[in-house]
Amino acid sequence: MTKNKLSSNDNYTTPVAEHPSLEEVYEATPFSEAFWTYVNYIILNIFGWFRDFLRKTRIENRKGSAENNPPGFVPLYQSYESFYTRNVYQRIADCFNRPIGSVPGGKLDLLERVTDDYNWSFKFTGDKITKINLGSYNYLGFANNNGQIANNVINSIKTNGVATASTTQEFGTLIQHRKLESLLARFLGTEDAVAFGMGFATNALNIPSIVGKGCLILSDELNHTSLVLGSRLSCATIKVYRHNDMEHLERLLREAIVSGQSRTHRPWRKILIIVEGVYSMEGSLCKLPELIELKKKYKAYLYLDEAHSIGAMGSHGRGVVDYWKCDVNDVDILMGTFTKSFAAAGGYIAGKKELIDHIRVSSHAAAYATSMSPPVIEQIVSVLNLLIDENEEHEGRKRINQLAWNTSYFRQRLSKMGFIVYGHPHSPVVPALLYSPSKIAAFNREMLKRGVAVVTVGFPATPLVLGRVRFCLSASHTKEMLDEVLKYAEEVGDLLNMRQSKLNPKKSFHETEF
Repeated sequence: MTKNKLSSNDNYTTPVAEHPSLEEVYEATPFSEAFWTYVNYIILNIFGWFRDFLRKTRIENRKGSAENNPPGFVPLYQSYESFYTRNVYQRIADCFNRPIGSVPGGKLDLLERVTDDYNWSFKFTGDKITKINLGSYNYLGFANNNGQIANNVINSIKTNGVATASTTQEFGTLIQHRKLESLLARFLGTEDAVAFGMGFATNALNIPSIVGKGCLILSDELNHTSLVLGSRLSCATIKVYRHNDMEHLERLLREAIVSGQSRTHRPWRKILIIVEGVYSMEGSLCKLPELIELKKKYKAYLYLDEAHSIGAMGSHGRGVVDYWKCDVNDVDILMGTFTKSFAAAGGYIAGKKELIDHIRVSSHAAAYATSMSPPVIEQIVSVLNLLIDENEEHEGRKRINQLAWNTSYFRQRLSKMGFIVYGHPHSPVVPALLYSPSKIAAFNREMLKRGVAVVTVGFPATPLVLGRVRFCLSASHTKEMLDEVLKYAEEVGDLLNMRQSKLNPKKSFHETEF
């Protein structure tokens, strides 16, 4: 296993192939942590069953909702999911769904709330508490309510209102929609692009317009739910390969070409490889050069989801295609969202003009969904204009460079402090392992006490023993903010015995260097 040795002198756009020290590191779970995590879940389940017995016998009051099934009717939902929500999730529900009262910048205002029934319900106190924000996908720091971009958005509302009240194929297309799509294609270097009002639906409703019965989808095992749903809705055959395992992917490609379809053995109508640029739970990057090589070798198509990488990766902010210095024409279907780096809403598909024309006609997202809101278009167009400007002294390039520096700085310091950190050294998504559900809650609450808002994640969003905190870096973070977060992470990490890395022996924040 290669140790992360990223230094401040490394060019963050240099491919791993040229810098072996930039390989992703996934340290094995310590046996003790895995053991106690299983014990933790077993205890929670035992006490959950016991408390459910008390509720059924009315010894304990039932505070959550419950479905009363009429005779002969089966439950509408799976019973264990309901059990898990009542007896595991509910214990730490205060760590999730926290409402905010400000823009999600480098700092944000949380609406203070209290509970007097163990997280079954919450009441707002009326106060706001300001915290350093390490939980939002505001990668380039454009989530603002003042400045020129905000003024442009306000002026667009005066001109075009807040909604088109129609679909793209009816009366929902403004000249601003075409301006956005043209500008986006120019930024990405593609022939054409089409925009949609919802990022999730961009995947879920467009994949079925590209593949169908008789087609094969080869999907990375860590692909986002929107990609999984879109693949299932397409009625294509789906085969899953191990995360970023190019040997496994090539083996599946070979089998698909040799054997064909399962019953008839006819050749597949088409083979589509679906990957993400940056995987939001692992902080890992797809191996784009190898994927392009494989798709050319076996005449497959490549669908690349750049939701977390567009704007956040590459020296020009054009995603992992830019980061790996690949030819954009080697990726057949480019998908991305505007919800993160652009601080807006919606998503896009970009590629050859013939592909985009087909999607405009056949996509359910174009035919049935309301088109993108005019003020949202203005937000995206304003950000794109800044990113297209190649001048190093201009705001767009400064934000890209600042995010790259913040990412390298925070990742390196956190790793050197002894935390088990996942992902690629240049990924702005920085997962640090917590493991057990008790630590998931404790880390979240203790960091909040110290003025830092973070997102912690556990099963079923992650494997059972791989609960984690997911830090999201932003260009709006200052070095002072990051140093404060690292200092508090050290305190809480020692409190919860989190600094267990064998690759990076534990050091204090003041002992580490960048």
